[in-house]
Amino acid sequence: MSLTLCNVHFSDKSDRIVYLSGSLYRSLKLSEKKKLQIKLGRETITAPVKAVNREGNHVFLSATLREKIRIPKSGNVFMLHSTEDEVQLGPLVGILSDGYVSPSLPFGTRTSFIKELIQLGDNKAYFFGFTPRDINWLDETVNGYFLNPDGSWYRKTVPLPDVVYNRLPSRKAETGSQISSLRERFVRKGIPFFNWSFFNKADVYKLLDKDVEALRHLPESISGPSDEKIRELLEKHHFVYFKPSGGSLGAGIYRLTYHPKKGYFARYRNGGKNVLLRFGNFEELMRILHARHGSSFESYVVQQGIRLVEIDGCPLDFRFHMHKNGQNEWVTAGIGAKKAGKGSVTTHIKNGGSLMTPGSALSRTFGTQADEVLEKAKRVAVKMSEAIERNYPHRLGELGLDLGIDKDGDVWMFEANAKPGRSIFKHPALKTEGRASLEYILEHCLYLSHFRGRDS
Repeated sequence: MSLTLCNVHFSDKSDRIVYLSGSLYRSLKLSEKKKLQIKLGRETITAPVKAVNREGNHVFLSATLREKIRIPKSGNVFMLHSTEDEVQLGPLVGILSDGYVSPSLPFGTRTSFIKELIQLGDNKAYFFGFTPRDINWLDETVNGYFLNPDGSWYRKTVPLPDVVYNRLPSRKAETGSQISSLRERFVRKGIPFFNWSFFNKADVYKLLDKDVEALRHLPESISGPSDEKIRELLEKHHFVYFKPSGGSLGAGIYRLTYHPKKGYFARYRNGGKNVLLRFGNFEELMRILHARHGSSFESYVVQQGIRLVEIDGCPLDFRFHMHKNGQNEWVTAGIGAKKAGKGSVTTHIKNGGSLMTPGSALSRTFGTQADEVLEKAKRVAVKMSEAIERNYPHRLGELGLDLGIDKDGDVWMFEANAKPGRSIFKHPALKTEGRASLEYILEHCLYLSHFRGRDS
């Protein structure tokens, strides 16, 4: 098996012959072959092959052959020589999303991210975006969105991809039998499909509740807690977080505190403002929570509060953006330190939090030990990613981990997100990490499609 970066050209010829530059013809050891199988995705054609006098690695296809195999565009792409008479062009990588707004925004707010990824993959692979509506299962094709050199979109029908990167934009977009069936069909066809679905907080805790390695870094958590369990955790830890299992961006989160001499306190956000309420006894506190969320208590999680390191009296936590790389290993692509706003329950930027680099945040909290603490947190992030993957039934390629560091330097994981947002990469000092994140996605798609080799 060999891998070569080659340049694909289209000609006006009407014949069905594949022309290869002499050097590529010789490197593929085709001197005694009269015919060659060429694959793109799941489409295969067989055609006579001839060498032409041209330096470099070039492939020339007639319009007839191009249409038959559905090659989307000319230019550089990898050629995988898997058997002596077969080569595969690609990989063909589909980015699954939704959220159509207009022809210039076919994926809504996800459009710019998908565009960046397609541009990065240009001259290496055939990247395209698509929605569930664009699949024709009968023909095994996808009417995908490709990019012109000027950044505008065009549609092209291609075979089912070699790999699918799932970036459906919301829990709502990926619920329902249609999406469940879509995922299963890709898997049944042997097409790697990574980032299966959004996580619920409770699901992650259940996944890891018997993983000894992971439990060392997980706060005590109870899903669908009874009033008595909330009381037990409050009396044991003195403060807890009460949060919806399927929430995001800090919505619906309470910080509950118990002071033996002062009573019970609930801090939360309401109407864009931070609210702090005091209760004389536990029953009063629970009456308010039941009045606001009584019907959805089963979908809530109560979690041990951790005394995090602080700057200016405001706690810090850290978003670790994790990726699988080209060797199928978990790596940290970027880290954002998030400082809570004054009086806020969470560190979310929309709730008054601010974004810092991990170096600047940790140097203010751990001084000369900052680098050592950061390296420890990176090791824990990799360990927790491996633990989630080990216990999760579907393929993962990307995770967003919310980690906290307490005043002793111990590292805790509060949440894991299967489709993390990319807001940390908006920080001017994290643009390089944002680029690295995209490159890891490309690398991992090459790995999953077997398009890896010395030339890659």
